[in-house]
Amino acid sequence: MKIFQVGGSVRDELLGFKPKDRDWVVVNSSPEEMENNGFKPIGKDFPVFLHPKTNEEYALARTEKKSGVGYKGFRFYFDSSVTLEEDLQRRDFTINSIAKDQNGKIIDPFKGRLDLEKKLFRHTSSAFDEDPLRVLRFARFKSYEQLSSFNLHEETNIYFKNIAASNELKELSPERVWMETKKALENKHSEEFFKAIKKYQLTTPWFEGLKNISCDGDVPELKWADIQRVNGFQLSKPLPIPKIFQKTQESLKQVLDLIACENKKEKFNLVEKMNIHRNYELFQSIYAHSSIKEHQNYLDKIFQSVMDIDFSALSTIHGSEVSHQKQLLYYEALKEIL
Repeated sequence: MKIFQVGGSVRDELLGFKPKDRDWVVVNSSPEEMENNGFKPIGKDFPVFLHPKTNEEYALARTEKKSGVGYKGFRFYFDSSVTLEEDLQRRDFTINSIAKDQNGKIIDPFKGRLDLEKKLFRHTSSAFDEDPLRVLRFARFKSYEQLSSFNLHEETNIYFKNIAASNELKELSPERVWMETKKALENKHSEEFFKAIKKYQLTTPWFEGLKNISCDGDVPELKWADIQRVNGFQLSKPLPIPKIFQKTQESLKQVLDLIACENKKEKFNLVEKMNIHRNYELFQSIYAHSSIKEHQNYLDKIFQSVMDIDFSALSTIHGSEVSHQKQLLYYEALKEIL
């Protein structure tokens, strides 16, 4: 059994960045030997194990062959005869096809270090376009601080065009596309993810309608709300957007609608629908957003006035009269502001 550190963690270390996590490849071993050494099996399609102490992932060296469509349309081959170089060759980019042995020696059969110096994303092999997920992973890599200034190799761009033309992007699962998007939103240069999607014509089918790009915000939910804002809140409807992302997006739209509204009666209705009491903290984070920052004092007055309303008297009222009395409370609190 020989163990090698591989992939993004080696890449980041060579770039002078501390990796968030590490991946490992095991050569000349078997599932039985791994389990006998205390490793916990977790892989469904191929043997991946958790280290008994560190919980880091260790995978048996493997090769793969295209057998269907999408990123799951592969057959994997693994046994003790698969070499480290064969395993590295199946990876996406040369900068991710670098390994390090337990003595710290770098193994770089595809000249990934040279591409790190040149700041290039270059395909490791001609099998690159067999996996459509790789173009989205590239877009996500562009959101990393250490990779945001890297460019796509001109020959690799041909493979991108092949993937876009094949329509295999639609075979990706919505959950996996959202996973890549969410990871990009968690990184420093989130806007680079969407720039890459647009530049390399990868919008169909998951990002149709992507025309403008802005990811202002200090949390992923607000960045997502902002990219929705500049695209008319119509982006990526097929994706399984988590409720907190949907709520943040909806709340930003409500605030913008309130600011834009010129009809006083409609303003009162909008404020009531916003349910400020329940969502006060969320609105607090939103109205400091750059798109509405100049209206912050105005919004402060509205929100604080609503928060000061005493709704306890409504508990003694029944039926349809509750709604009417509630509207009167809003009117009295906001008549001088709206």
